[in-house]
Amino acid sequence: MTRMAAATPVAPATAVTVVGLDAAGAPPHPALAPVLATAGLVVGATRHLAAVPIPAGADTVTLGPLAPALRRLAEAVAAGVPAVVLASGDPGLFGIVRRLREAGLPLRVVPAVSSVAAAFARAGLPWDGAAVVTAHGRDPRAAVNACRALPLVAVLTAPGAGAAELGAGLIGWSRRLLVAEHLGTAAERIRAVTPERAAAETWADPHVLLSLADPVPAGSAHAPPADAPSDRGTAGGMRADNQPAAAPAGGWALPENRYAHRDSMITKSEVRALVVARLRPRLGRLIWDIGAGSGSVGIECALLGAAVLAVEKDPEAGATIQVNAAAHAVHVRLVAGHAPAALADLPEPDAVFIGGGGVDVLTAVVARQPERVVLTLAALDRVAPAVGLLRAAGYTVEGSQLSAARLADLPGGSIRLAATNPVVVLTGERQ
Repeated sequence: MTRMAAATPVAPATAVTVVGLDAAGAPPHPALAPVLATAGLVVGATRHLAAVPIPAGADTVTLGPLAPALRRLAEAVAAGVPAVVLASGDPGLFGIVRRLREAGLPLRVVPAVSSVAAAFARAGLPWDGAAVVTAHGRDPRAAVNACRALPLVAVLTAPGAGAAELGAGLIGWSRRLLVAEHLGTAAERIRAVTPERAAAETWADPHVLLSLADPVPAGSAHAPPADAPSDRGTAGGMRADNQPAAAPAGGWALPENRYAHRDSMITKSEVRALVVARLRPRLGRLIWDIGAGSGSVGIECALLGAAVLAVEKDPEAGATIQVNAAAHAVHVRLVAGHAPAALADLPEPDAVFIGGGGVDVLTAVVARQPERVVLTLAALDRVAPAVGLLRAAGYTVEGSQLSAARLADLPGGSIRLAATNPVVVLTGERQ
């Protein structure tokens, strides 16, 4: 067998060297000493600059606003001055490497153990099935919704978007939170808390939050059958296809026989395909499924990575939703109650599907101004009032009437078309 020579990374002589300082507290990478010894410019946060020996005569830039540092680094590259950027852990994981590349700087990167890897290691947990998201410098709702949707999520936090805020957003979801503070220092601390406890406390910045869904006990009423098809395994939420938030390998717009339902009270697969497409579910979004019935629409949104709240007034249907969600290995939070009253205290949605309810439900939904509202109507006399209500609330409206006919066998080997009930699908998009 021929051995292949190991590839050697190539970087320009004037490349900026980005060095990660180990979040697990290990000594700096051996490559740091020689690059520091010749550096004419060293850039980093205050704590990073204090952690390494800066050579005499080297200029330093303390990171705050990034623009001054980018300007100084570009000047150093142009002048052929060796420059070093100090960062936390793996600077390619939601780190400074992206911004430096966007600025067109040539880079050599020496990573260390990331804070996410260190947090999972300290907790003694595997994380090959985890989704890693950040709440730093962006709306934290997307990170909250990722934790609501997936069984294993690591969140890189920021002041004002940390464990307290994320915990508050996860109240009502069955989650255990691990908060890792001061990683790699003498003050390091890993604490397991409920969302309620996380919301009530003050946390040191920066910290890493791990969100873990409580597993459904085997043999419980809501556990999936042993032979239920699923993209996900059982170990820490790991999927068989190694894609924690990708589209389901088994597809969507699944046939009705993939769900438990009562008296054919289920959104037909042809209609569900359009409805799910209009809702645009993905990781970071929250979908309301009102009048959820069997839960098929919400479950397929969850299969595509969205967080889902299923609102259902019928206790028997609510139990069916939980059975179906478990069978498809997704997390759907059930809200038992009558809409619109049951909607009052729910977190703000990105999109809403109304599969059951009257004008009062639609009125309550548009008052919350979600980005998109999708509803199905069988009665034609309800279409015009719904369109008018959506337009009055500032939505542009599209509508389609769907009437599918499915192949059905006849005696003697012939085939006929069996019509399903026609339905109107309305989509309102906020202007």
